[in-house]
Amino acid sequence: MTDPFSPDPLAAFSDRLAALVAGAADRTVAVHGRDGRARSGLLWAEGLVVTAEEALEHDDELAVTLPDGRTVPAQLAGRDPGTDVALLKAETGGFVPLAPAPPALLAPGHLVLAVGRGEDGAVAAHGIASLVGGPWRSMRGGRLDRRIQLGLRLDPCAEGGTVLDHAGRLIGMAVPGPKRRALAIPAETIARSVEQLRTRGRVARGYLGLAMQPVQAGEVRGLIVVGVDPRSPAGQAGVLLGDVLVSWDGRPLGTVREMLARLDPDSVGTTVTLELIRAGRPHRVPVRIAERAAA
Repeated sequence: MTDPFSPDPLAAFSDRLAALVAGAADRTVAVHGRDGRARSGLLWAEGLVVTAEEALEHDDELAVTLPDGRTVPAQLAGRDPGTDVALLKAETGGFVPLAPAPPALLAPGHLVLAVGRGEDGAVAAHGIASLVGGPWRSMRGGRLDRRIQLGLRLDPCAEGGTVLDHAGRLIGMAVPGPKRRALAIPAETIARSVEQLRTRGRVARGYLGLAMQPVQAGEVRGLIVVGVDPRSPAGQAGVLLGDVLVSWDGRPLGTVREMLARLDPDSVGTTVTLELIRAGRPHRVPVRIAERAAA
């Protein structure tokens, strides 16, 4: 027989989850655009809101509903498709940001919470970190510090919301991933993107000036050049139409995605050696990578 005066561990666990959600909800906003689609955002710093770039279909007529219920206009400060981070400016008022969770302490099986904000207030889901891996590249070439897959069902309006650990610390931003798997964009990746978006309005990407397609001829596998901007770094270095790029600083190239992934922010200003096949003969061409111009 259960002692009616003994603590109820299930009730204590339930109360703890509710308290964590309430704490995150105080730093989570609803983001509105003229497309009418609901999504969430994270209060990052006073005057700054982070949300999911992929969910932000339009750059104008933006507004955010703050935790106190006020709706205020917002402006896009910048967006980075590679890391799925968009930065908004709004009159948020003062608040204490969520403390970041130490990256080394998150492991598969640890409890995680996703918190967003919908029309009726906070929305939440809990589950486990189903996968915690090392650095990886997104489908759009962004460099993410960790791959964090969430074992929970993400409400569509919670996209761009907060992901917490068991102590209420910030793991990252909730986004949908491939095959309907929920992912967290790591807080350290967000911080890196926000710094560039805040100061420059965009995240720098490398630029070679080539149009390429995968090709395989016999044992040669690489990227055939189908277009060259003559004023670009590759054009100035002497890359020609029909050249087949086979490696980048000794690392094989087999897909356009691999090339785009290497043209990340860290590549700008560096010199790389492209190994290529021209008329059946190998060549080595050094190219200094420029910064891609703003769209």
